[in-house]
Amino acid sequence: MPSVASNSYREIYAESVTDPQRFWLETAAQLEWDVPPTQALDSSQAPLHRWFPDGKLNITHNALDRHVAAGHGDRTALIYDSAMTQDSRSYSYAELRDEVAAAAGALAALGVGTGDRVLLYLPMIPQAVIAMLACARLGAVHSVVFGGFAAKEIASRIDDAAPDTVITATGGIEPTRRVEYLPKVAEALHLAQHRVGSVVVVHREGFEHSAEQLASRSEATWHDWQTLLSAAEPAAPVSVPATHPLYVLYTSGTTGKPKGVVRDQGGTAVALNWTMPAIFGIGPGQVILCASDVGWVVGHSYIVYAPLLAGATSVLYEGKPVGTPDAGAFWRMVQEHRINTLFTAPTALRAIRKADPAASKVTDYDISSLNYLFSAGERLDPETQRWIGEALDVPVIDNWWQTETGWPIAANPVGIQQLPVKVGSAALPMVGYDVAVLDPLGEPLPAGQEGNIAIKLPLPPGTLYSLWGDDARYVEAYLSAFKGYYTTGDSGYIDQDCYIYVMGRTDDVINVSGHRLSTGEIEAAVAEHPAVAECAVIGLADELKGQRPAGFLVLKAGAQISQEQLREELVAHVRATIGPVADFKEVAVVEALPKTRSGKILRKTMRQIADGKDYVVPSTIEDPGVIEALLPVLRGSQGSKD
Repeated sequence: MPSVASNSYREIYAESVTDPQRFWLETAAQLEWDVPPTQALDSSQAPLHRWFPDGKLNITHNALDRHVAAGHGDRTALIYDSAMTQDSRSYSYAELRDEVAAAAGALAALGVGTGDRVLLYLPMIPQAVIAMLACARLGAVHSVVFGGFAAKEIASRIDDAAPDTVITATGGIEPTRRVEYLPKVAEALHLAQHRVGSVVVVHREGFEHSAEQLASRSEATWHDWQTLLSAAEPAAPVSVPATHPLYVLYTSGTTGKPKGVVRDQGGTAVALNWTMPAIFGIGPGQVILCASDVGWVVGHSYIVYAPLLAGATSVLYEGKPVGTPDAGAFWRMVQEHRINTLFTAPTALRAIRKADPAASKVTDYDISSLNYLFSAGERLDPETQRWIGEALDVPVIDNWWQTETGWPIAANPVGIQQLPVKVGSAALPMVGYDVAVLDPLGEPLPAGQEGNIAIKLPLPPGTLYSLWGDDARYVEAYLSAFKGYYTTGDSGYIDQDCYIYVMGRTDDVINVSGHRLSTGEIEAAVAEHPAVAECAVIGLADELKGQRPAGFLVLKAGAQISQEQLREELVAHVRATIGPVADFKEVAVVEALPKTRSGKILRKTMRQIADGKDYVVPSTIEDPGVIEALLPVLRGSQGSKD
């Protein structure tokens, strides 16, 4: 990689898109390869592209063994912090390497080998990280299923990935309840057409069901995690081709069948290793808290693989941003673990703002170690960005990416060159991402004009190279709308300084009396009101105007304002900020907005309900009761309004 000390962001970025072969081979040289690659990009099967086709390595060796061999075995690799059980423990690189080697040996004893799939259904406990790394150590392919999914969703992933082994736990812990995992796993095994051979259970105290009780419900053989590890012979890293699959992570598909995003060992290792110092400003021995879940892509990349590849310390947090016990949870961890970079979702920041509007909890802790706050997963509205930036007095860096890309498409690369922050923008494209804004015919649009955000092929290393077992679906879903481009499905624009503004999904662009408007732009204006904690603006069907915007708002704790006064003030502000063309007149105050467990607001579902269309509540919803509570409000929005 070009030296971040001597090269500016624009020089490095330009090299990555004009000479990707050279750039990525130099970047790859930072890792330890069993067979160093001599070719960066293989486009022989375009539009399907592969990276480092002649290289061989193991990502777990690079994440663990490499650092131990270099004399850094005593450095802290992982800190487990559970607000749910009050447990806390640290693993050095040597300790984590040994745990992973034992777990890999235990899986090998069950018959798991290179190329086999292992499904993980685990809460935020150290065994989740260890199991992921153990699979990669063997060259097995892990598929992590978020712990909140129901049996039917687990079964659909079992049928698609066809794992022989499932690793789970007795349960997960939420602030108000314990979630029993084993009955859901047993039911999923019954529902799935594919037969699983082995189930490995991590025992946690305080749960009603045990492996012994449920083993008879399936044909699989059930095992205890700790018993297996105690008898295991440590396994060495298996050298695999760089193009060998690392994991399959499922994302929702429009057909109802989940899409298995798959990426490889080599490209993922190279890309994530580059991102830690360059984008996040994190190097060896520094500490990052990525407040996500290992069931989501952010957790895969920035709880597990990237921090360890960089020789940094990763904090694994089992808890919530509020309520465990209060809105100071993140700041407590910053003080206790001397965290340098915090990475969380906008929805978490809005939850903190709702519970603690004055950010008074920040002053209860010493957060002087914190250098940066990064946010991704949902659009970071400008008001929340300003609020948290003033409260923490550190740069707040929005960044934009997707499950499919695995690492940021756009960000502010603070480790290379901290560029000016433009509130409302995800900043600049990262290396290898040649981003364009296209009109419906695929023609590039000028600066400042909103359209379809697309990325010119090939995508850089570490992104998806296909969907699991379905190249045709990958091409149809992502590569067919605009020839030569990957379609992100997001709408936005690029300004004259090349800053990227992501305004929402393309189906969140509404047409009001012939004028195309972004709901994200209206949301940004609404969120500026001092009483609003978070909001969702959706476009409703209108016989006269085609569509009209309607806002659904959650107020800050203690906010004292009537709905009519709030509506009048918001209508005036949107009119002044965006113009009369927005035609924003409808406001409803609600207790909560429906979200996925990763924090995305379910605008499409809200819109379908409000328009009186058939809808399906996604399995990823955090709390189905929120939809139930919203039904009268949303259905009351039907019909044309003057």
